[in-house]
Amino acid sequence: MNILWLQSGGCGGCTLSWLGSEHGSLFRVLADEGLELLWHPSVSEVGVDEARELIVQCADGRTEVDVLCIEGSLLRGPRGSGGFHRFGGGARPMIDWVRQIAGRARHVVAVGSCSAWGGITAAGMNPTDACGLQYDGEASGGLLGPEFRDATGLPVINIAGCPPHPDWITETLAMLARGTLLPAQLDELGRPRFYADQLVHHGCPRNEYYEFKASAEKHSDQGCLMEHLGCGGTQAHADCNQRLWNGEGSCLRGGYACIRCTDPGFEEPGHAFETTPKVAGIPLGLPADMPKAWFIALAALSKSATPARVRENATADHQLRAPSVKRNKK
Repeated sequence: MNILWLQSGGCGGCTLSWLGSEHGSLFRVLADEGLELLWHPSVSEVGVDEARELIVQCADGRTEVDVLCIEGSLLRGPRGSGGFHRFGGGARPMIDWVRQIAGRARHVVAVGSCSAWGGITAAGMNPTDACGLQYDGEASGGLLGPEFRDATGLPVINIAGCPPHPDWITETLAMLARGTLLPAQLDELGRPRFYADQLVHHGCPRNEYYEFKASAEKHSDQGCLMEHLGCGGTQAHADCNQRLWNGEGSCLRGGYACIRCTDPGFEEPGHAFETTPKVAGIPLGLPADMPKAWFIALAALSKSATPARVRENATADHQLRAPSVKRNKK
C-alpha cells in the first residue's frame, strides 16, 4: 500500500513527531507493515520537479494512490481561489491538487489537528481562510465537504493532535494496510477510536490530587491543574498518559496543562490557556459525562477529606510529606 504525503498550511510538527517514534527506523517500520511512501516533502530524496510530475500522475490516475495523507490546514484564500498556496511555485493551487487526488485515492487521512479541523492556522481573523479536510472548526464541511467518502465508504480519517503521537499515525496506516479500519473504528469526529475513546485524564500522574480536589496554584506546583490552571485533561480525547511520548513523557508529566489539542476549536478556547474560567467558583469545563450538581457535591466531600500530605504537596514544587507507612495487622 503506497502513501502520498502532502503538506499544506502548517509547521511540519506532525512529521517531526512521526520521525521521533521510539520503534526505530520509520522506513523499516513502514516496510514491515507493507507500506511505502511515494513522496513526502521532508524525507523523500527527489526534488520539487520530480515531485510535481509524480503529483500530476497521481491526479490524473496514472499512478495509483492508496493513502493520501495531508499535513497542515487547507488554505482556501484569497476569496476561494487557493492562491495563497501553490505547490512548488506552480500555477495551480494546492487545494485543487488535494481535491483531485482525494477523489481518486483509496483512503484520505488528515494528519494533525490543522488538516483535521483547521487548527492553529485557522485561529484569529483567519486571513488565509484555512480549514480542515472535512471540518471547518467544529462545523462539518471543510475542503472536501461533509458528504465525502473514500472508495471503501470511510470519511476523512482525522488523526487529530497538535502534534499527534507517532504511534497514532503509524497504527492508523497499518490498520488501513490490513483492511481492519472500518467505520465502527472511528468516533463521531472521524478520529480512530483506539486512542480517541480514552481521556488524557486516564493515567494522569496528578490523579490523586484531582480526586481530593487538591489544586495547584502556580505552574511549578504538583497539584491538579484543572481548577485554576486551565487543564482540560478530563475532557480531552486521547491516551497521552497511557501511551507515553518517547516512552516516558506527556504534557502533564512535563508540568503543562492539557489544552485539548485533539478537539476542534482548541486553538481558541475563549480565555487564556493557563486559566480556568468559572461561574460562582465552579469551573465551566467539567469532566466528561459528569453533571454539574454531582461535581459540586463530589468536590465538597473530597476537599473535606483531603489528607494533610496531599494538601501540603499540592501547592509545593517537590514532595514535602511522604505517605505514611502502614503495617498489616495479623
